[in-house]
Amino acid sequence: MSNVAKQTFLVTGGTGFIGSGITRRLVREGHRVRVLDDNSRGAERRLADLRADFELLEGDVRDPFTVDRAVQGVDAVHHLAFVNGTEHFYSMPELVLEVGVKGMMNVVDACRRHGVGKLFLASSSEVYQTPPGIPTAEDVPLVVPDPMNPRYSYGGGKIISELLAINFGRKYFERVVIYRPHNVYGPDMGWEHVIPQFIVRTQRLSQEQPQGSIRFPIQGTGQETRSFCYIDDLVDGVMLAQEKGAHLGIYHIGTREEVSVADLARRVAACLGREIALEPGQLSAGSTQRRCPDISKLAACGYSPRFSLEEGLPIICDWYRKHPSAGVL
Repeated sequence: MSNVAKQTFLVTGGTGFIGSGITRRLVREGHRVRVLDDNSRGAERRLADLRADFELLEGDVRDPFTVDRAVQGVDAVHHLAFVNGTEHFYSMPELVLEVGVKGMMNVVDACRRHGVGKLFLASSSEVYQTPPGIPTAEDVPLVVPDPMNPRYSYGGGKIISELLAINFGRKYFERVVIYRPHNVYGPDMGWEHVIPQFIVRTQRLSQEQPQGSIRFPIQGTGQETRSFCYIDDLVDGVMLAQEKGAHLGIYHIGTREEVSVADLARRVAACLGREIALEPGQLSAGSTQRRCPDISKLAACGYSPRFSLEEGLPIICDWYRKHPSAGVL
């Protein structure tokens, strides 16, 4: 149980994968919680067991009147409402930017109007795209390498959100903290991300190729790397940033365990009882070759991830095996 005084929090995007994890933890720690989500990508089922313990407002973060009503009467805001999922960056970049920029501005305006002085913003590792060094610290340049590439709608929207938080935060907020999650995974995270895609693909190909090694297509060579953070570790990090993070501070949340995409695919398949033969393919334009965060800033606040990938993968594989309708590829 946290030692932080009990408060009333608004969580925008609170029925989403990460948002629901934060909502669950805030409720568990005895805070009053209001969730704002249009459930276009979120799902109330993620919080069904807590439904009597928080207030749910169904609405669009792009609507200033809805956001104003949601902010009224709270002490602090966790702002997570955004269109996530790499597929969406390419297919609907205008919506990604509209939700990201309008939503952030509406939250800032509503907080100012109602005197809410504490804002915790979920950003992303996408703000720095291809990092200049590994592990990557929080002070690297934020870049949009090619405005013509729709992928950068997401990173660009997050950069704008950080700029709004910092610059309005200096003048109008007592406390603004930004955290950048790095490749968070866990049960019921949707299917627009690499681990659930590999799980669903392995299940489908296992039916099509019941014998021997599965021919398993991937993007790129497989030597691209990521560092995956289990949802419980991410929520631990967010709570630490909320409690101990500096005003206008930026914190990477993730793990130092860097793994290649090829190794990840093999480990997912092994969890599902199969071996695979990788078939390299074309990497999506704008994809990053390596990503692994420097988490020393948050570690100085007490952050220490508890789940290795070896421990987390069986949990998520088991969930998707038991919920085959969670996504199809």
